[in-house]
Amino acid sequence: QVQLVESGGGLVQAGGSLRLSCAASGRTFSRLAMGWFRQAPGKEREFVAAISWREFTTFARNSVKDRFTISRDNAKNTVYLQMNSLKPEDTATYYCAADATGVGGSSPEVFDYWGQGTQVTVPS
Repeated sequence: QVQLVESGGGLVQAGGSLRLSCAASGRTFSRLAMGWFRQAPGKEREFVAAISWREFTTFARNSVKDRFTISRDNAKNTVYLQMNSLKPEDTATYYCAADATGVGGSSPEVFDYWGQGTQVTVPS
């Protein structure tokens, strides 16, 4: 089992920045691929970014890849999502997810474990 706890969400004005953190416990973190997803009210959960366990390969959805950066610190069992130039359309609950195979992906079905989510609000 893996436990994931997100933090760092909040209310920020358009153009501002936030850094989300996700602390993992319960399994060898360095072998997990990690991902961030988000879900806005009335919408489906969507992929934001992911990072593999081995080469630290990262990938992100097109609408955020120039503004958001995913990274990980295996010594701290933590994955981060640095979000810059935030826009109102980024408003959502952001979820951290872990894939035990270590590969990751952009589909929620790839991921085995999920956190409870942290709210990010960017007023228009």
